[in-house]
Amino acid sequence: MHARVHAHDWASTPVGPVETWPQSLKALVRTLLSSRYPMVLTWGPSFLQFYNDAYSRLIGDKHPAALGLDIRITMAEAWDTLGPMIHKVMATGVANWTPALMLLLERSGYREESYFSVSHAPAEDDAGRIVGMLAVCSEVTEQVLGERRLRLLRDLASQAGETRSVETICRDVVSALSGHPLDVPFALIYLRDADGRTLRLCGSVGLEEEDAASPRTVDLEKDGDGVWGLKRAAEGETLVLEDVERRVALTGGPWKDAVRSALVMPIASSAKTAPLGVLVAGLSPNRALDEGYRSFYELLAGQVSVALRNARAYEEERRRAEALAELDRAKTAFFSNISHEFRTPLTLMLGPVEHLLAGRAGALPEAARSELGVLHRNAGRLLRLVNSLLDFSRLEAGRIQASYEPTDLSALSADLASSFRSAVERAGLKLTVDCPPLSQPVYLDRDLWEKVVLNLVSNAFKFTFKGEISIRTRERNGRALLEVRDTGTGIPAAELPHIFERFHRVRDVRSRTYEGTGIGLALVRELVTLHGGSVHVDSTEDRGTAFTVELPFGTAHLAPERLRAPREQESTATGVSPYVEEALRWSVEDLPVVEVSHPASSPPAPDVARPRVLLADDNADMRDYVRRVLAPHFEVDAVADGQAALESALGHPPDLVLSDVMMPRLDGVGLLRALRAAPHTRDLPILLLSARAGEEATLEGISSGADDYLVKPFSARELLVRVRSTLELVRMRREVARERTHVETLMEAVRARDDFLSAASHELKTPLTSFQLNLSAIERGLSQVSQHNVGDRLDMARRSVRRLARLVETLLDVSQLTTGRMQLSFAQVDLASLVGNVVADAELEARRLGTPLTVRLEAPVKGSFDPSRMAQVVHHLLSNALKFGQGRPVEVTLQSEEKGVVLTVVDHGIGIPAPDRARIFERFERAVPVRNYGGLGLGLWVTRQVVEAHQGAIHVEDTPGGGATFHIRLPRN
Repeated sequence: MHARVHAHDWASTPVGPVETWPQSLKALVRTLLSSRYPMVLTWGPSFLQFYNDAYSRLIGDKHPAALGLDIRITMAEAWDTLGPMIHKVMATGVANWTPALMLLLERSGYREESYFSVSHAPAEDDAGRIVGMLAVCSEVTEQVLGERRLRLLRDLASQAGETRSVETICRDVVSALSGHPLDVPFALIYLRDADGRTLRLCGSVGLEEEDAASPRTVDLEKDGDGVWGLKRAAEGETLVLEDVERRVALTGGPWKDAVRSALVMPIASSAKTAPLGVLVAGLSPNRALDEGYRSFYELLAGQVSVALRNARAYEEERRRAEALAELDRAKTAFFSNISHEFRTPLTLMLGPVEHLLAGRAGALPEAARSELGVLHRNAGRLLRLVNSLLDFSRLEAGRIQASYEPTDLSALSADLASSFRSAVERAGLKLTVDCPPLSQPVYLDRDLWEKVVLNLVSNAFKFTFKGEISIRTRERNGRALLEVRDTGTGIPAAELPHIFERFHRVRDVRSRTYEGTGIGLALVRELVTLHGGSVHVDSTEDRGTAFTVELPFGTAHLAPERLRAPREQESTATGVSPYVEEALRWSVEDLPVVEVSHPASSPPAPDVARPRVLLADDNADMRDYVRRVLAPHFEVDAVADGQAALESALGHPPDLVLSDVMMPRLDGVGLLRALRAAPHTRDLPILLLSARAGEEATLEGISSGADDYLVKPFSARELLVRVRSTLELVRMRREVARERTHVETLMEAVRARDDFLSAASHELKTPLTSFQLNLSAIERGLSQVSQHNVGDRLDMARRSVRRLARLVETLLDVSQLTTGRMQLSFAQVDLASLVGNVVADAELEARRLGTPLTVRLEAPVKGSFDPSRMAQVVHHLLSNALKFGQGRPVEVTLQSEEKGVVLTVVDHGIGIPAPDRARIFERFERAVPVRNYGGLGLGLWVTRQVVEAHQGAIHVEDTPGGGATFHIRLPRN
């Protein structure tokens, strides 16, 4: 600007030549030109402008024409804003300061929204009169726009973290966007429907829904890109549309200019899947799409994406919760219905069995009574489990109908607990019942309280192996207490918070059985709660557990209508017997074996050793049943848990292990892993038994390493077939292993032979080389006369030595190829020259046989080959053609192709029959017509190996008129 001011023709302006300027003007111009801050000076009634380099960058394409021009012309579009401010300063002499003043500028080819912080000060001449104005200004457009856009992004970010529905989020986004019309003149939010092909309008700003430019739905397959290019955006592409005026008539910006441009952006999904939808957003007509504007929209689309993803995740989680709640309700109804359905056939099973056991149908054989006893016990146990499920489903559905009556809690509890005395004492434990009378009766439902006491006492017995079980009743703080304490295995501290949860079972703890549903204690808590009471547990591992139930006296905590209410539901009480009978079975380790007859199978011969089966199951009835089924055919050892089975198998490995999956101390899968880890039981056949049905359970059992998996219930026939087939498969596997060992021994012998061939070939090459050198020396030492006399014999010896050398090379190739040790040494080779040299060496042999030899070579044919191996290939094919051509012509041709070469060797000899062509390239194979000729049957095999190692191919076909034609195709590189 120094140069421009100095060169400007000021004489033609109202201020006149520089020499006539007042000192005040010169001083002001000198000051602003030397400043790096944007400054502009107007002087005189014409408002002529002087400005510096920094200011020139603010006025854009108005520079340099603005120098010496009336500022009212230069800033005409903004004079309505600037004029009054400047006139006031010049009239009053008081400077002003205006931060972030919005001005309309046309400095870049369009009406631009811009912001400046500006100060206007009066400019005086030498006489002190105000004749102009000096402005100092700085552009703050980016700061103003950045803060404005940041507020919008901040609002959207805060909403993205809240758990709300997709509809609510879209409404909030629209509300936020509508508050920023200067940056977002209009916007459309389209989201993808579940079908993946339909976009649905979920929010709009500045456009009415159902307008031609804002359809409610867009079918991407039928409508394609539509008005806004939605299909491409829905596939992940961001579009910049420059012809919005042609699509829709909208205005925007501070001065309501026509909106000309828009961005169409995909709303990204969280996974690598199709975008969630599309955001269409208009661009301000008064701002260019610069980097800042584009970044703002990228962040805006990102914030919308995050908010929508969170909303969808929230909705999916809510739908999952609702589905789970509905599933839980359906499951409860199902349990209730199925429990009722189970009770009918169980009743029909138990009634006739009890009738038979009572002897009302006459005396029964002891074996039959034993079988009926097993049936009766397990049907009773099943009925108890069904009743527990029915109780639980009634509790969950709130449909249990208790009938509370004043009851002597101590007497009832003592009577129930004493029923276990025989089972407890038979197991070597002490049972203490200390239940003194309480001061007043407790309102109880007797059937429900029976389930509480029996569950707690049977649970104590299940986990106690020494010491005692005590049942006590007491009063404390106006409440009745029942305490069931044992000296059993205890409960780990980490398990205590979960002990009353449904279906929760403590794993890896010693117990008398692993059987159970995991709802006993959960049922206890629900039943106690139903009585207005509470239950808690105190336990220490290896020292014992105490359950304490507290019930309030009186009736204030009970529903009045349930006091002495008549029972409308069928009772689920099964009495004490099923609990006690099951406990008795836990305490009996060895049961008498009752032989059963199997007429379909004959017993084995007495001198035939029977396979030994190790059976592990914690259910005594199941052990007895399986043992009786297998006993006629196998030696059966039965144990009660996985740890006992492991010790037995390690000490005396059986022929097969038959194990239940769920057992105390060590379960079936743990037993399997332990046996697989031990060297002498690693291959032991293992068959798992489990009550878990379904394909997934079966696959899990097999994948754990079991040889077979049998789901309960199973028939005796199926069990026998599975055991026999598993033993037979093991026998076959062992035979296969023996055969594999035999094959590996043979293969080792073949490898040793190949190694011998390799070593022998190397050893033979040394004397052969020496022989060839000495033969050449003899030839050189003979006189011409002597050579004439013995020349034919020397020539025959030389041919024989060369033939022997080729045979040795072939044997060496065989050993290298079969052991995978052949390596190629590639180099740039002129294949035409190489073929020519090999043919030249064969011409003497061709003349001796009287065979016309024709060569057609396309030279040069360069490429990357192993020269010695390619010479070997040409030699094998050429020697075969001469050998089997019977004196008829032989042609060798080499041609170039687009990316490779073709070598052809043609003879007109005895030919190769079609059935032989598929095998002549195999090792030691020869065509039938040539078997009377000499040879090892290795030349073509070695040739194929070399060609294929060059990534080429070889094939043979008939020569017209008789003979064989070999084609080799090779890539140049």
